[in-house]
Formats: sequence, structure tokens, C-alpha cells
Amino acid sequence: MSNPRILVIPGSLRSGSYNVKLAALATKELALAEADVTRISLADYPLPLYDADIVAKSGPPENALKLKRLLEAHRGIFIASPEYNASITPLLKNTIDWISVVREPGEAQLAMFQNRAFALGGASPGRSGALNSLLTLRQVLAIGCRALVVPEQVVIPNATQAFDERDMLTDARAADLLRTVVRKLIAYARLCGA
Repeated sequence: MSNPRILVIPGSLRSGSYNVKLAALATKELALAEADVTRISLADYPLPLYDADIVAKSGPPENALKLKRLLEAHRGIFIASPEYNASITPLLKNTIDWISVVREPGEAQLAMFQNRAFALGGASPGRSGALNSLLTLRQVLAIGCRALVVPEQVVIPNATQAFDERDMLTDARAADLLRTVVRKLIAYARLCGA
């Protein structure tokens, strides 16, 4: 069975972001599990605030098209989501909104969210470990976009102490959970590619 292609997306641009660290760890674990893994930064795909008038006037921005094609080239997607005011970042929501409206002629709405698996993780300095963010993101993907979201997720609370000087997780249970989530993502991605 071939190794599935997995895309890793941190939902933060902040320098020193805990979720960029989590995304890097997920990338490492995916590679160790022999997935064909790609990690991106949304800083490389700047998008304006979603506006249906832009789509009507000139079509979706080129970066929305690039991101859609990138997601389509992968059977699994891991998103590391920070938490802003008990929800997902505007960056992440805006990215999903733009990708959701990009369609080829004759393509069904939200088709690119089908036949691939999404896995979620989040790190936060608070005690909830970005749990509220992941609940919102799960709702956006599973209900709004009709995507398959892996039931398991990794939540990293107290993120200021969660990473050591090499950006590894200090809590063995959290590290084990991350390994479980990425292995589940690989398994679901293989099923989606079958």
C-alpha cells in the first residue's frame, strides 16, 4: 500500500507560535510513520478578507486556487489551530472560506473537502489547550464543508511550558496522543485514497 500524501498547516503566523511548533512535530511524526508529508505556512499564501463581490467581479484570488490545488494533491490534512477568544483564528477561517468557493467548471460545491481526511491539534497557553478552537474548527470542516474529520485530536494546554529547548513536547502523554492522531490520519487518508 502506498504512503499517503499528508499536508500540515499551522493556523498561525506568529513568530514562536506554539502551533507552528506543534505542526513541526506533527510533520516529524508523519515522516517517521512513512507518510509523504508537506508542511506549509499560510504566510506564503496571503489572501484578502473573504468577499463574495471579489469572486463575482474577478474570481477567487490566485492564492486561493493554489491552496485548493495543494489540498487536492493530498489525501490527509493536519491542522494545528491556535485559539483566539474561544474560536479559530481569522487567518484559518478566512483560508477555509476562500478554498470553499474555488471550483472548476462543473465541479460540485465543496467537492475538494471530500475524499480526504482532516486531523486537528491545538496548543494554547491556557488550561483548555485550544479545545474551543478545535471544536469550532471541527464544526466548520465537518458540518460546513462536509469533510471527514478524524475523531481523535491532540490538545496541548499550558503551551508556555509544553515544549522543551528543542521544541519537543515535555509531556509524554501529549507526545503519545500526537503519534496516535497522526497514525489515525494516515489510516483514514489511505481509506480515502482507496
